[in-house]
Amino acid sequence: MIRRIASLYHRFAALNLSLRGRNARILDAHGRIRGYADHVRIDGGRLTVEGWTRALQVRLVLGEAEAICVPTLLRQDVAVAHNIPPHVGFQLSLPCPPAALRRGQRPALYFDTASDQTPLQPLVLRFPMRHLAGLRLRLLFLRLLVQALPAIFAWRRDRNLADRSRIKRILRLDTLPAAQPLTAEIFDADAEDPPPPLPGGPVRITVVLPVYNAFELLQEALDRVMRHTDLPWRLILIEDCSTDPRVRPWLRDWVAARRDRPQAGGGAPCRDVRLIEHEENLGFIRAVNTGLALAMAEDGPDEGPVVLLNSDALVPEGWASRLIRPLALDPTVASVTPMSNDAEIFSVPLICQRRVLRPGQGDAIDAAARRFAPDQGLAEAPTGVGFCMAIGRPWLEREPALDTIFGRGYGEEVDWCQRVRLIGGRHLGLPGLFVEHRGGESFGSEEKQALVIANNEIVAKRYPAYDQEVQNFILGDPLLTPRLALAFAWAGSLDPDAAVPVYMAHSLGGGAEVYLQERIAADLDRGGVAVILRVGRPRRWRLELVTAEGILSGETDDTTVLREMMDLLPCRHLVYSEGVGDSDPVTLPDVLLSIARPQDRVEMLFHDFFPLSPSYTLLDAEGVYRGPPGPELVPDKAHEAHRPNGERVSLRAWQAAWRRLAGAADELRVFSHDSAALIREVWPDMGDRIRIVPHVLPEPGALGMSPPAAAGAPVIGVLGNIGQPKGAGVVAELAGVLRRSRAARLVVIGNIDPAFPMPAGVPVHGSYLPGEIPALARKYGVTHWLIPSVWPETFSYTTHEAVATGLPVLAFDIGAQGETVARVPNGVPVPFEAGGDHAAAVLSALASGAAARKVAV
Repeated sequence: MIRRIASLYHRFAALNLSLRGRNARILDAHGRIRGYADHVRIDGGRLTVEGWTRALQVRLVLGEAEAICVPTLLRQDVAVAHNIPPHVGFQLSLPCPPAALRRGQRPALYFDTASDQTPLQPLVLRFPMRHLAGLRLRLLFLRLLVQALPAIFAWRRDRNLADRSRIKRILRLDTLPAAQPLTAEIFDADAEDPPPPLPGGPVRITVVLPVYNAFELLQEALDRVMRHTDLPWRLILIEDCSTDPRVRPWLRDWVAARRDRPQAGGGAPCRDVRLIEHEENLGFIRAVNTGLALAMAEDGPDEGPVVLLNSDALVPEGWASRLIRPLALDPTVASVTPMSNDAEIFSVPLICQRRVLRPGQGDAIDAAARRFAPDQGLAEAPTGVGFCMAIGRPWLEREPALDTIFGRGYGEEVDWCQRVRLIGGRHLGLPGLFVEHRGGESFGSEEKQALVIANNEIVAKRYPAYDQEVQNFILGDPLLTPRLALAFAWAGSLDPDAAVPVYMAHSLGGGAEVYLQERIAADLDRGGVAVILRVGRPRRWRLELVTAEGILSGETDDTTVLREMMDLLPCRHLVYSEGVGDSDPVTLPDVLLSIARPQDRVEMLFHDFFPLSPSYTLLDAEGVYRGPPGPELVPDKAHEAHRPNGERVSLRAWQAAWRRLAGAADELRVFSHDSAALIREVWPDMGDRIRIVPHVLPEPGALGMSPPAAAGAPVIGVLGNIGQPKGAGVVAELAGVLRRSRAARLVVIGNIDPAFPMPAGVPVHGSYLPGEIPALARKYGVTHWLIPSVWPETFSYTTHEAVATGLPVLAFDIGAQGETVARVPNGVPVPFEAGGDHAAAVLSALASGAAARKVAV
């Protein structure tokens, strides 16, 4: 037990140890500075070093591991500070298990220089307080282990994969980032019912709209104000001496026409239109202040909020009543800002990231916003955003102007909002309205960036806590649910005729996740997006919208939220990828069918055999594979499941539930002929829907390693993360035999289940990257690979990675791994017998001479 806990701790430490090394100077033989290692860190089991030097080559060495690079990264900061060429940066990374530091190994940098240069001294990298960090990590592990005990006992009792997922999350072995919870409140609206009336009846608003150039966009912006404003309104236009000669004459004609026909355009009555013409360009802030002063000068009992609107903001239908509603309901609200494609913390799909929209997309996204419950989901924010911001008249009376210290603009609304907060005003983000913002039309992007940098410094000096408040808002994102919903609407509007791929996936990583990420990368390369519906999380459903610029995600236990989100996608391509780890997996097929429309394409992937049995590897309760789970199978606990309420699910009921999804699927995709044959045996009528699509991977010997040496004892390399189905029992048994016979040596390049601890003489390297396999094989002297899986894998990445080295690869003759080694020149099939002596079979194949003859061609 102690060894199991120790093995588990090593995996925990590799993922969670975080150390920052000491920045260090790179010196030549005379002690002169010739560079710097300015970022030294250990995170996630990897050592990364960044810095700069004029050396021709830099080597990072830790024990027997080595990484080499030529300094070519652009470091303009160094070029300016030290007057040397800018191409001097380097970045190196190596696996760094905590055990390497405990053994006293010190990572070091070595430098190769030109013959006419003074040699550079090696640099040993140091980590202050590393012993204290290790102690803290061990204490944290013990505390988390105690917290995980109930889940550990439940896993040992029921072998429920949901409990296993809980253990991984508690022990911080789950590498998937946490996600905020999603709520159902915004979906509680009845689409047939109008929002409740405002107290006191209709509200009159004043729109203040400064104008500077952007002639083509100005016409559309004003046309939308005329057609879409649904409250009595007046408009104050401030023409700030545009350089485009078309702007002022056109505005004069437009204003004259509105005065002659105040109700033209289909919107609510326009009470008045004022045009103020500046004889010189005063800048955005002064133009706004001119409009605000006029708006407040005509005060009266019927005058309502003032809306600050940019000339590049395109308001949708019925915008005004939605925007000012929070102001009318709560006198403490000083400002309201809608969601937009370019509105900093109110941006969609990703927070603080601008997104250019195609014509029609803004209205499509707002159609989703109109479905939200009108008074739900409002979020208090540290600031509003002035592109489209409704301001309560009482608060304008107290703070009537923007501060002109901010020049031509940017940051002035932050300053105003902060001043108002100090006297009790609140600022809200409104999820129920989406206003398209074609930002940057009025000011060039370079000018904007310069203004933003300078004005941010002013804000930071005046309000030191503001930046942290914004960061807290971003981290907590109180608008996450509507932001994700509107992001789904955005995704559906990219191409209404194209299906958005929706993948159901687990949270366990492995080959299925590798395939998923490759497929999503292809979706993004085509200019699209992807949705992932993950199971096996703290909450049942995790929704992820994946874009080329980032991922937006949230979690919920409420299936209603899931369905509401999916309804925002006009057309979907539903792909079942994985369901292992879900709390109630027998219901997954019906959930997927419930969100599928008749026109949606449905596809099932077989990364394992979960649709055929709760034992997704088809191993029975004794851990033995005995063939396809058919109706004649003797009842076995591993092939049965229990729902959260304790209800037993027989194998027959399980297969019937998943058969419903298979029957609705357009395609059952498998990755090997062996998997296709197995599925046909369980579901004979599904044969015409099965499609075999092998993965495309390197050919045998592609990595160019030399054949094993003829002399010396063989070294068997076990590649991958080895649990029980992957053959941990075989490896443990083989290790015991080899410890006595000395016929070969064993090394695990990867990790192994702590329940199967290795003898002291068997190295367990830990996590690795595929590109590191040849170097690791040379480091440990590997002469043969063993793929010890005892279940019929649907596809095995590790088998193909091993085959690509050119060294002989042994694998049992079942599943995709057996199919692979049977068809490649360096493959060695090992006879598989259910319940047989697998270790003896491996040694027999090794000793037969067949393995020695199987080298890459």
